[in-house]
Amino acid sequence: MLDAAAAEFSRHGIAGARVDRIADAAEANKAQIYAWFSSKDGLFDAVFAEHLALILEMVPFEPRDLPGYVARLYDAYVERPAVVRLAIWARLERTHTGDLMTVVAADVDAKIAAVRDAQEAGLIDSEIDARDVYPLVIGLSLAWSPASPTITADPADAAEEHRRRKAALSATARRAFRPDG
Repeated sequence: MLDAAAAEFSRHGIAGARVDRIADAAEANKAQIYAWFSSKDGLFDAVFAEHLALILEMVPFEPRDLPGYVARLYDAYVERPAVVRLAIWARLERTHTGDLMTVVAADVDAKIAAVRDAQEAGLIDSEIDARDVYPLVIGLSLAWSPASPTITADPADAAEEHRRRKAALSATARRAFRPDG
């Protein structure tokens, strides 16, 4: 059911999604969906949380290797574009400003603490506040994602295209977060 809901929300957003289409695709009863999730918004919340958790599991954060992390996120977004589309819809229709990642706040806090540790070890530029490094890294990783206003990567793109893009992401992250001298 969550897969059917993810497909529907990814395509149509929160407002445009229809629970009856989700029920049909999942071969479920619309009343059951409302009983389990209370509302369409509750179902979206469950789908979004599931996809965020999936990306967190697929791509472990390593502040000592931000260039590699950015490239691995690129691969994850190519493989699972729904997570980016769901985040876009959440931003457009729900949380227009502020933190979109509150559902995984503890995980983000741990990443910020890990960035601070890497800064103290001299591995990441300490002139950039640790609270800003993670959003900058995520923003960089979205360059060819479904959120891109220019080019969105497709699994069918040539392997060389994917390699070139990941190399560019890694080189940019390396330069952006490298500590001075």
